[in-house]
Amino acid sequence: MLGFLLARQAGLEDPLRLRRVESTRRNHPDVHKYSVETVQWYPHDTGMFTSSSFDKTLKVWDTNTLQTADVFNFEETVYSHHMSPVATKHSLVAVGTRGPKVQLCDLKSGSCCHILQGHRQEILAVSWSPRYEHTLATASADSRVKLWDVRRASGCLITLDQHNGKNSQAVESANTAHNGKVNGLCFTSDGLHLLTVGTDNRMRLWNSSSGENTLVNYGKVYNDSRKGLKFAVSCGCSSEFVFVPYGSTIAVYTIYSGEQITMLKGHYKSVDCCVFQSNFQELYSGSRDCNILAWVPSLYEPVPDDDETISKSQLNRAFEDAWSSSDEEG
Repeated sequence: MLGFLLARQAGLEDPLRLRRVESTRRNHPDVHKYSVETVQWYPHDTGMFTSSSFDKTLKVWDTNTLQTADVFNFEETVYSHHMSPVATKHSLVAVGTRGPKVQLCDLKSGSCCHILQGHRQEILAVSWSPRYEHTLATASADSRVKLWDVRRASGCLITLDQHNGKNSQAVESANTAHNGKVNGLCFTSDGLHLLTVGTDNRMRLWNSSSGENTLVNYGKVYNDSRKGLKFAVSCGCSSEFVFVPYGSTIAVYTIYSGEQITMLKGHYKSVDCCVFQSNFQELYSGSRDCNILAWVPSLYEPVPDDDETISKSQLNRAFEDAWSSSDEEG
């Protein structure tokens, strides 16, 4: 499997600025009235996508006509929504709002069919497991992260505890994932682990089955966002990485060691979101500078010569083929 390394010292090329193909203008009858917080393709068909906004709506769009096919209205501001990438038995959209209840909307029926109760404050991030279609993770301003099985009446499977139960007598920190608002979460590509970020400037890696805090140390992960922070993980790489918005830059860490690999610089204002595209091994980032950048790993990296005056290039280690043919071995 080809590796992937996003690091300037490993030959990252300058980011590409993407050209807009189509858009809905402000006078479009279906356009959102306030800030759009989340946009997601329908996982099984690019003929449809969804968007949610501070205008208290979740909209389902027809890609070909750029008209809304359905609209879900809520009583509270919408912070985040997510559709399962692997679901075959349901078509639920999980929605996090300023209220403490997680809303589940059914695309087939066009109604909000279920509510998950357990958080005490607003829901800032939601994410379905890429491994189990009925498992949902939610993050809240109440410092808690919960894992749910949406088929169960009680719903909640685990409330993550940063102390792994060893400090349960300390009421203030019992069953909390962070010492502050939890405003971002993301499963690893295999669904076996869950990453969370909080306003305590910490990122944590959890075993998604047992709920155990793996205690990987990422150091200080700057996070002053007052709403959801959308970060991403790599997929199909020899080493797995996590990409976290960090002011006007993007911090890149190895997931299981916690090592910071590099800081990606190209935006001029705060980065709000990152998305990793596994088919092309590319990272896309959106910023308040009104640019969307595509980050592409370079095939070759510069290598200084022995006298340090002449530079040459060698194949980026991320693209070395670990396999050898029988002819080469012979």
